[in-house]
Amino acid sequence: MRTLAFEVGKRGMRVGEALWLVVVLAVAWWFLSEGSESLYFPPLSTIWQSLATGFTEGSLWTDLVFSLTNIVAGLALGSVIAVLLGLVIGQVENLRLVLDPLLQFARSVPQSALIPIVIGALGIGQAPKIYMIAFACLWPVLLNTIDGVRSIPPEVLSMAKAYRIPRLLRLRKVILPAATPQIVAGIRVSLAVGVVVMVVSEIYSSLQGLGHSIHMAGSVFDVSTAWAGTLVVGVLGYVLSTVFVVVERSVLGWYYESAALAGGKSRVNQTRRKARK
Repeated sequence: MRTLAFEVGKRGMRVGEALWLVVVLAVAWWFLSEGSESLYFPPLSTIWQSLATGFTEGSLWTDLVFSLTNIVAGLALGSVIAVLLGLVIGQVENLRLVLDPLLQFARSVPQSALIPIVIGALGIGQAPKIYMIAFACLWPVLLNTIDGVRSIPPEVLSMAKAYRIPRLLRLRKVILPAATPQIVAGIRVSLAVGVVVMVVSEIYSSLQGLGHSIHMAGSVFDVSTAWAGTLVVGVLGYVLSTVFVVVERSVLGWYYESAALAGGKSRVNQTRRKARK
């Protein structure tokens, strides 16, 4: 808990240091857009008013909760399935070779192309959105998990076998921790992909959500409300990314410390070699 609190505080300081740029850009946008008569680029003051109205009188809060539920559930479902499959495929070389063409093909299929099929099969409820997000989030995590397992030094696995560590315990204490850095990197990529699929799926097959709100506003040329929804999506993505980085730093603190220590030793060795010359 102390480590997590420390990471939250450190991350908060970094966000505060970078906040001045956001403030400067927002002020510049406010004054430069003031008086704009463009239908598609309204003044920021108008967008802000639409944003406030959407939260106080409209459905932005319910849309935000709906979208947040979709992305969290979809990311969690896709990541769990991907890690379980990746741990198995990564350890069985013959299975990996057989499945590799299928995996490469499946990851290349655009998720948006599957939306009509999913709508026809499952309807326009919340479950189809979660399944589509899970499918999109699965591939980066799956491939990273496989690579993480395969990158474990053979001598580490040989030592675990030599000590006759049970297979399940070996998986929990050796393989999974060693592959965790790459698994986490895959989840970070999946988070960004999931936000995109969340919006697209809600635009085409939803009666709720931020994507639906943006689509409905755009269809009646309420551009300021569409911009307001877009800003909320951007803030949501940034907040999720920031929270994920804090958790990542807390969970993988040992990894970053060992990497920094290894880097320090490498620099010391280089200095010694130069001194000898």
